[in-house]
Amino acid sequence: MLVFDRSAVRRHRDRAAPRFGEADFLFRETAERLLDRMNDVTRRFPLALDLGCHTGQVAQTLHPSAKIDHLIQCDASVPMAHAAKTNSHATVVGDEEALPFGDSTLDLVLSNLSLHWTNDLPGALVQIRRALKPDGLLLATLFGGETLKELRAALLDAESEITGGVSPRISPFVDVRDAGQLMNRAGFALPVIDADSMTVTYAEPLKLMADLRAMGETNSVHERRKTFLRRDVLARALQIYRDKFSDSRGRVTATFQIVTMTGWAPHASQQKALRPGSAKARLADALNATETSLDDKTPTKRSP
Repeated sequence: MLVFDRSAVRRHRDRAAPRFGEADFLFRETAERLLDRMNDVTRRFPLALDLGCHTGQVAQTLHPSAKIDHLIQCDASVPMAHAAKTNSHATVVGDEEALPFGDSTLDLVLSNLSLHWTNDLPGALVQIRRALKPDGLLLATLFGGETLKELRAALLDAESEITGGVSPRISPFVDVRDAGQLMNRAGFALPVIDADSMTVTYAEPLKLMADLRAMGETNSVHERRKTFLRRDVLARALQIYRDKFSDSRGRVTATFQIVTMTGWAPHASQQKALRPGSAKARLADALNATETSLDDKTPTKRSP
């Protein structure tokens, strides 16, 4: 299933690489959040991978006292990987959809705002889980479904109004409600999924679009129109954006939903759910409450 044009994803990153540092504020913020979560884990990680490293925001945020002994940076874009390369960390060129790592080789995989461009996210997660050693950890952020909802609405309304039809102008993003199921399907143990929204304001919608281009995050949907957006559609979209999504200061708002996925490669030492019916105490007794059977709706009195 081809949702994204992966060659377009690489081209956009190649183009963004030389000046990526001028618009990497989201990547730096989410890198800090990822590493904060890693630091909450009371163990060291001898070998870690930064998958989709861009120009090295995770490595640049990594404190010298961090719990990682060796970090490998990996990106599908050659210019991005070259910009991320330092004497401190090994850097390779590799695609998130075809990991160049063997089974059970990594202790930790970090992925910062990159996996949302994969056509087969469950397959990419399976590859990550296989590359992790037993009890290895995945920590990943990716854009969620609420991301750029304002821009999406403005473009759809303008195109529908002027041309009588619409085309995919904003890439689809993962729904936070589905992310847990994806982790389970990929075989991760103890998955935890949460989402947070970041609101960024701009003087003009065009500045947002310029930032998206500078981030390498412009539309790479396989079925997108290959022609430039018509000037009249763009002008109308900008006006709709200003009218509907301006704050009290006259600045337009842009939402970025950050989904964080945490999961462990299975290991015998991990906690497991108890077998249904194996409890030795009743919840009703602990709460000093009356228990109601789901079958007959008849209250069952708590034993004295």
